[in-house]
Amino acid sequence: MEQMTSSNTKKKWISFGTLMLGAGTIYKLGFLKDAFYAPMQEFMGLTHMQIGTAMSVAGLISTFGFLASIYLTDRISKKIMIPMSLFGICLCGLWLSTFPSYGVFLLIYCLLAVCADMLYWPTMLKTVRLLGNEDEQGRMFGIMEAGRGLMDTIVAFCALGVFAAFGSNAFGLRMAILFYAVVPGVIGVISYFLLEPDTAPTAQDGKATSKNKAAWDGVVRALKNRNIWLVSLNIFMVYSVYCGLTYFIPFLEEVYALPMTLVGVYGIINQYGLKMLGGPVGGFVADKVTHSAIKYLRIVFLITAAVLLVFNFLPHQQLGVVVGMSITLSIGALVFSMRAIYFAPMDEVQVPREITGAAMSLGSFIGYLPGAFMYAVYGGILDRIPGLAGYRVVFFMMAVFAVLGFLLSSYTFRIVKKERQAKS
Repeated sequence: MEQMTSSNTKKKWISFGTLMLGAGTIYKLGFLKDAFYAPMQEFMGLTHMQIGTAMSVAGLISTFGFLASIYLTDRISKKIMIPMSLFGICLCGLWLSTFPSYGVFLLIYCLLAVCADMLYWPTMLKTVRLLGNEDEQGRMFGIMEAGRGLMDTIVAFCALGVFAAFGSNAFGLRMAILFYAVVPGVIGVISYFLLEPDTAPTAQDGKATSKNKAAWDGVVRALKNRNIWLVSLNIFMVYSVYCGLTYFIPFLEEVYALPMTLVGVYGIINQYGLKMLGGPVGGFVADKVTHSAIKYLRIVFLITAAVLLVFNFLPHQQLGVVVGMSITLSIGALVFSMRAIYFAPMDEVQVPREITGAAMSLGSFIGYLPGAFMYAVYGGILDRIPGLAGYRVVFFMMAVFAVLGFLLSSYTFRIVKKERQAKS
């Protein structure tokens, strides 16, 4: 018995590590601009508008891809879906390295969105949930977020090293893109051999059923499940606040005169440091202190709203840049800790495990919707209301979303509590 338990634990963490490797690399090509924005313009002949249009079109494809994945994630085994998505990313990268025409560039970005968001991401979330029991959900998702951030950072710096080693020119960019393509391809091979196939689907009465019927039943059950919608809307609120973090850097530059030498440092801490710190901390506290991911979200939503409201009314012109950086990074840490575990409540609200794929896909579709419009909303406000006044409006809106998240998570927590009392 002990040997069996040890073997299962080993398989669990091997699968988890494999997923983490994929999650840390699968988005690098789709967000090539993060490390190579200027080289893309210079050597691929792309304008600001062309890069922005590609990102927007890919975002639109991702949104509808999440809808399709509500069916696909429970229909196709992770042993096929995960390697297939990573191989797809690899092939897209090989194509992108040819520096194609802009029309083909757009097509490649759409395919990258399909592979990463429709095929990989919901399947990865489903697998992580099924790997852990209810008491481990916070830690599993928290460690995944931290590991993904670490892998993301390592791969990005390696690609920059490749670019520099080959002369920081067009050939260097081509080699960096090929590096971004080969890494997920190799991880795809590893995934195929290390991931276990999904178990055969069963109907609610325990009898075997076809994969198609099981998948469609899962879609219907997920859409009818109130608790899945509540968790999804909680994610929506976290992501709406998260979108606002983007504007902390221009805010610090304009209002606090953040020196250019500190912009890069702040960006690295905000993008990578907080992700690697917030994930494990949020997961550990949710599992070991609050013993509830929903309760953790509820508390942090309230703290985030309070800090944002206080920060909004501070006399910023009289404060030093260190104060501005410290407070904004603190807000970022709170949001990243929520972002790391906001899928963990799927287990707490008793989502049936056989429809986990549909639940995670629906949660991704609803939860990530703010990414399709909130940046435009926040940016439009800053364009119409220049200066500190515009940032105050943005920060107030972020606080409102945090308050709505607090109310929604409080309601969700009460629902879960009543359901558990009814069962006991």
